[in-house]
Amino acid sequence: MLLLLLGIIVLHVAVLVLLFVSTIVSQWFIANGRTADLWQNCSTLGVSSSFQCIPSSTNEWLQSVQAMMILSIIFSVLSLFLFFCQLFTLTKGGRFYLTGIFQILAGLCVMSGAAIFTVRHTDWQPTTGDTAFGFAYILAWVAFPLAVTSGVIYVILRKRE
Repeated sequence: MLLLLLGIIVLHVAVLVLLFVSTIVSQWFIANGRTADLWQNCSTLGVSSSFQCIPSSTNEWLQSVQAMMILSIIFSVLSLFLFFCQLFTLTKGGRFYLTGIFQILAGLCVMSGAAIFTVRHTDWQPTTGDTAFGFAYILAWVAFPLAVTSGVIYVILRKRE
């Protein structure tokens, strides 16, 4: 039982790390030597290879992606906090419904944010030349099924002695 709880906590913390990294790091989109994320656009300046970063656009869709990613982090942190609270207060045989619901909400927020970015990124960055999605974008998509899986595990999980 202890090994199961440890595995669930490790999965949850892994989801949190993926969410934090994908929200903060400037690698959602790479186009012609420039990187762009939810917060700023960076490009290399000439021979010196120094970075110049400017704030991102204020598009409504980009703000909704920012909000979804922040909400996913909040829901996941709240879910972890609720798990520890329920671990000590839940009666024997009870299920971790509240914890699971918040973790599934975190997964759905991440999916919504990444899906909006997938559909609308061409409005924000030109897609001519050498373009690719960055690793932070991929981490967001990896965090989605892990968060939903974690939430389903919480819903199924029963408290034992």
